[in-house]
Amino acid sequence: MLVLLPPSEGKAPSGRGTALKLESLSLPGLTEARRAVLDELAELCAGDEEKAREVLGLSEGLRGEIAKNTELRTTGARPAGEIYTGVLYDSLDLASLDTAAKRRASRSLLVFSGLWGAVRVTDRIPSYRCSMGVRLPGLGALGAHWRAPMATALPEAAGDGLVLDLRSSAYTAAWKPKGEVAGRTATVRVLHSQWVDGVEKRSVVSHFNKATKGRIVRSLLSAGAAPKDPAQLLEALRDLGYVVEAKAPAGAGRPWALDVVVTEIH
Repeated sequence: MLVLLPPSEGKAPSGRGTALKLESLSLPGLTEARRAVLDELAELCAGDEEKAREVLGLSEGLRGEIAKNTELRTTGARPAGEIYTGVLYDSLDLASLDTAAKRRASRSLLVFSGLWGAVRVTDRIPSYRCSMGVRLPGLGALGAHWRAPMATALPEAAGDGLVLDLRSSAYTAAWKPKGEVAGRTATVRVLHSQWVDGVEKRSVVSHFNKATKGRIVRSLLSAGAAPKDPAQLLEALRDLGYVVEAKAPAGAGRPWALDVVVTEIH
């Protein structure tokens, strides 16, 4: 099972240890594309600060993030699972998983990134600021920049197993499963169910959508669940106590759509 996750906007500080080793990151087919983004991002942030802030879409209060991007090659690096913070990662809580679940996480989880393309949670990276929606002056839109190298690297990473796609829409621009891989891919939407005057009303949750997805991944890792396709994933989630409705694809080469229905938002 390969689980595709979005990154977090907020990130923990870089470590004090060994600096980034670009060639040591997982998915080596992305190395040259990573180097291109890294070089241009560092150059941008070392120049006109106001231009860098505009390109990166940073508010005035986040101006300090620009300096962080000028030190990406020299500052300490930490496992990506420690760098990414926020609602999804708080609920996933990798640090508190048992040893076996941590091993599963290192094999299964892949975090998408505007700067790195995608990394495993054990890959050591520095803290940075660069979302997938950024358009760098030289490389252009990062979603488009990653498309070609991802087209080879991601199917290889997926192998012949299930792909659980929990990314936000901005990160799907970098890679969309196609063909046979899409047929064993499942996307997840979280719906909040409320009964009003005897009528059920459902709404798509936003902020707490991330928390639920984090709990889903944690549940699968902790239970040692190993679904091989979307149908088995559906059963695994139901066995874990989730209320899940499925929509099988209308035709070949399309992903499954799963709705996880919650009655409480937290």
